[in-house]
Amino acid sequence: MNPAYNIDKLNELWNGLSAHEILEKALELFGRKISFATSLGAEDQVLTYMLSKIDKSASIFTLDTGRVFPETYDLLHRTINRYGMAIKSYYPETSQVEEMVNNKGINLFYESIENRKLCCHVRKIVPLRRALQGMDAWITGLRSEQSVTRTDLKIVEWDSGNSLLKINPLLDWSEEQVWDFIKSNSIPYNKLHDKGFPSIGCQPCTRAIEKGEDLRAGRWWWELPESKECGLHGRK
Repeated sequence: MNPAYNIDKLNELWNGLSAHEILEKALELFGRKISFATSLGAEDQVLTYMLSKIDKSASIFTLDTGRVFPETYDLLHRTINRYGMAIKSYYPETSQVEEMVNNKGINLFYESIENRKLCCHVRKIVPLRRALQGMDAWITGLRSEQSVTRTDLKIVEWDSGNSLLKINPLLDWSEEQVWDFIKSNSIPYNKLHDKGFPSIGCQPCTRAIEKGEDLRAGRWWWELPESKECGLHGRK
């Protein structure tokens, strides 16, 4: 890690700043060595809007697993057109997908957590590593209240899996804040959110939630909450 990037110092300096200010500071500090990973979820749409106000040339990418909802593709198209910003798509390696599916089946993820994590690794983790090559940091839309696996997040963290810093500008935002911001700024969002999908991932691994359920109850609903991460945000 670049010795100029002191995680504790950055957290101290950026604590109390708005998400917009954190983004400004991050872009200023890392320059072209930082990229924003968008899943096109509500939080990520907020950050895309903010980045469009700060620097339209900021690096943004998304991971296309090959199994996302049609509504997600529609939102990607609308977002690019709305802000005039490039959002680069990264795809899984064809040979890895072929080997996985031919050996374990097209819907292997329902059979075990091990299989599900393998699918996430092939479709998400490997493309993410390519997307982050040459970067010193990446930006995410993680919020601490989203799930039990995210309660101890910090604004700036060390991502040991990818050997770079991770910036979480919306760390302390509530669900209500996210949607108030989206509505007040007419930000485009995934229409599935209006149909009971607060968290949207791959189509076969995402369902609508029932009233009173956790926000991420619709993601890998057959697993316990403690295992509900795809590996993109694993920390050590």
